[in-house]
Amino acid sequence: METTPIRFYYRGHVHEVQSAPTTRTLLQHLREDLHCTGTKEGCAEGDCGACTVVVAELDAEQNVQMRAINSCIQLLPALDGKAIFSVEDLQATDQSLHPVQQAMLECHGSQCGFCTPGFLMSMWALYLQHTPGSPTPTRDEIDAALSGNLCRCTGYRPIIDACERMFSYERPEFDQHTLKHTLVGMQRENSLHYQYEEQQFHAPLTLKEMAELRVAYPDARILAGSTDIGLWVTRQFRHLPHLLYIGRVRELQHIDHHDGDYVYIGAGVLLNPAFEALCRYYPELHELHQRFASHPIRNSGTLGGNIANGSPIGDSMPALICLNARIVLRKGDEVREMPLEEFYLAYQKNALQTGEFVQGLRVPREQPGLQFQTYKLAKRYNQDISAVCAAFSVTLDAQQQVSQIRIAFGGMAATPIRAHQTEQFLLGKKWDDNTLTVAVSCLREEFKPLSDMRASADYRRTAAANLLRRFYLHTHPEHALATHQLNVFEHVRSIEGLQP
Repeated sequence: METTPIRFYYRGHVHEVQSAPTTRTLLQHLREDLHCTGTKEGCAEGDCGACTVVVAELDAEQNVQMRAINSCIQLLPALDGKAIFSVEDLQATDQSLHPVQQAMLECHGSQCGFCTPGFLMSMWALYLQHTPGSPTPTRDEIDAALSGNLCRCTGYRPIIDACERMFSYERPEFDQHTLKHTLVGMQRENSLHYQYEEQQFHAPLTLKEMAELRVAYPDARILAGSTDIGLWVTRQFRHLPHLLYIGRVRELQHIDHHDGDYVYIGAGVLLNPAFEALCRYYPELHELHQRFASHPIRNSGTLGGNIANGSPIGDSMPALICLNARIVLRKGDEVREMPLEEFYLAYQKNALQTGEFVQGLRVPREQPGLQFQTYKLAKRYNQDISAVCAAFSVTLDAQQQVSQIRIAFGGMAATPIRAHQTEQFLLGKKWDDNTLTVAVSCLREEFKPLSDMRASADYRRTAAANLLRRFYLHTHPEHALATHQLNVFEHVRSIEGLQP
């Protein structure tokens, strides 16, 4: 198969790249090849946001979607057919400041300046999403947009002030029509196959081609959002000779709300729209959505990738297991599915067969009588790895006895895992204080977690037991406590009158 160059739009031109490694990051290309050094490198792992840029691409309806992402972990071939905007693009032809820049200047939102370009691009993405004449974004919306950017100087208040002020200036024109025309003209009729020395990168356009490539190259690494594989490159310096990129397969970007009693989420659906789809049926997932990594990571990573990765501290799996989700797998023309919890066999080992890949996820849309909650414990509210992530679902009968109970954890074992012993004890018992007391003791003894830099084993056991108690208080049949009574963040919001 003949190699083809990578094409992307940047600073008014379509760029072609033919001689870069398949694992070269967008940040490296911007700074070292194009000498656009406004974008900074901080952590090289998608944590600090100094490298934030905005990517534009066409969705299935040929509409332009613009998202803030971390350029330090985005592999260059994955940007084929897209447009890139960096801090250099904010400068007007008459050298005047963009409202985003002007607001940061007037609000004193920049001190040392290293993080400022990344903040500006996150702010610019929020600015573009705001429709003229509509209400100014709320404080929660601003916080969410900035969640992927860290600053050691300002304390964030001046930057938040700048976010609020930037909408008060005269709005400069942004020619989205020309951008769309350019993107349409860049789209390929055939799949991308890019090769550099011994490295290969395939970006199929159809599910059928993806399945064929997976069977033909079972040892190739599947690439989705690059939020994990990007760290293999920048931190572990792994050699990745062959990558299969699923980001151009339209069938894998599909969300189906009419899949029988399920909502179907394709493996290539980004985390933000995936969580939005799930929150439509389970609003209890709202906090997990906001606390799952950061906004730029959720703009790049996929729910399918998080599930396929199977990290023991992955935040999506406990909730999905408690909701009785099913994973859809494909090998060639054969499709099979299984309960998600059965997919994980051991640490970094799953049930995928040779030549098989994750096609999607099916989550029950409505479960009458089900009470569900998920909780995340971490050292930071935003953008942090969980020490313990827990999810609980219970259904009570007319006598307030437990007719169904599912308890799942991340951070308590080598894989996402259910608390089968505690579930078995609770099944058929009355959902009351006496039952809870025994269940808490049972849960403390069920797991033997590890101690690491995030938490000790004893902390994890104690926290897991206390989260079961918290769920009980959330769902007590006679005097259930409200969320703001059990969640310090919701308590603060209720005091300040902020929107949830």
